[in-house]
Amino acid sequence: MTRPLDGVTVVAVEQAVAAPLATRTLADLGARVIKVERVDGGDFARGYDHAVHGTGAHFVWLNRGKESIAVDLKTAEGRDVVRRLVVKADVFVQNLAPGAAERLGLGDLREEHPELVEVNLSGFGAGGPMEQRKAYDMLIQAEAGLIAITGTPETAVKTGIPTADIASGMYCSQAVLAALLRRWRTGEGATIEVSMLEATVEWMGYALYTQMYAGTQPARMGLSHSSIAPYDAFPTSDGQMLIGVQNDTGWRTLVTEVLDAPELADDPRFVTNVERVANRAECDAAVAARTSRWSNAELDARLAAAGVPAAQLKEVGQVVDHPQLRARDRWREVGTEFARVDALLPPVTFADVEARMGDVPALGQHTRALLVESGVDADDLIGRGIATEKK
Repeated sequence: MTRPLDGVTVVAVEQAVAAPLATRTLADLGARVIKVERVDGGDFARGYDHAVHGTGAHFVWLNRGKESIAVDLKTAEGRDVVRRLVVKADVFVQNLAPGAAERLGLGDLREEHPELVEVNLSGFGAGGPMEQRKAYDMLIQAEAGLIAITGTPETAVKTGIPTADIASGMYCSQAVLAALLRRWRTGEGATIEVSMLEATVEWMGYALYTQMYAGTQPARMGLSHSSIAPYDAFPTSDGQMLIGVQNDTGWRTLVTEVLDAPELADDPRFVTNVERVANRAECDAAVAARTSRWSNAELDARLAAAGVPAAQLKEVGQVVDHPQLRARDRWREVGTEFARVDALLPPVTFADVEARMGDVPALGQHTRALLVESGVDADDLIGRGIATEKK
């Protein structure tokens, strides 16, 4: 069976997280992704750490299934190579610093290739007072209001994963797919802009609408929820269990079938979610007094049997060996520069074909082949340092 994007070629002048995540998603779906990197070290993410057998964890996560060409875009010859690659491509993606693509002559490639799908991913978008500001995930989280509602009442925190990068990267890949669908119908290309700020503000969701129409900023609730109760971590005899009851039927089930406290079902303080939220402290205390009678495993089994939403608070090491992921055979082995490693299949599963889990390229691993494909003198450009290849 063919993969959805077999035959599609993507050229990406990309770095860090957002754009690489977008193009890795396309590579998983079968696209050929040509990653253009700097000759002096390549993508910054290569050097964030050396956690995966000498390769950066971010880079391994974001760059499987791609071809790496290292060329100096500050030279006319290097820029010419990229333009030659774009001639044969379907998609061009870039997330350079504000204005950099335009200065390099890579800002509007559709003038020469109107059928191209061109994506410009930036921190704040074109225009506006912050257009030229540099953007990193934490800064975007702050500007979008995400940090203001994340953490405890005492301390605001950023999310533990790069949420702004991931949001914009996913919207980027979604937009590419939509543009390709339109092009296959009409022959028309597309110029697409994705802003990290706008992607993250969109993900603010109900918090944004609560602010706009209720006039109140949602409080930082830790593990709790501003609109639902009980919804928090509750103690057990050997740890804690997260329980989330989202409706009144669920509350009745929790207290009667799990906690052996039927008297709480019709307690006027707790009978509806509105009342439980208004009396959150008393509600949580009543639940906690009873959950502490069981161990994690015992309470987990009782909650699951009753169909009450709950989860154990897992460490990352436990997620690596998560029984659900193992049972569903979600791990595959891919190559990296120094060793073969396990990688998680993407969350979208096609019934008839598996994602293309390609290797993570070394810097310049495909430089020579791509220079030859572009019709330039590979020996000359490599010899003059305009392009570099893996030795």
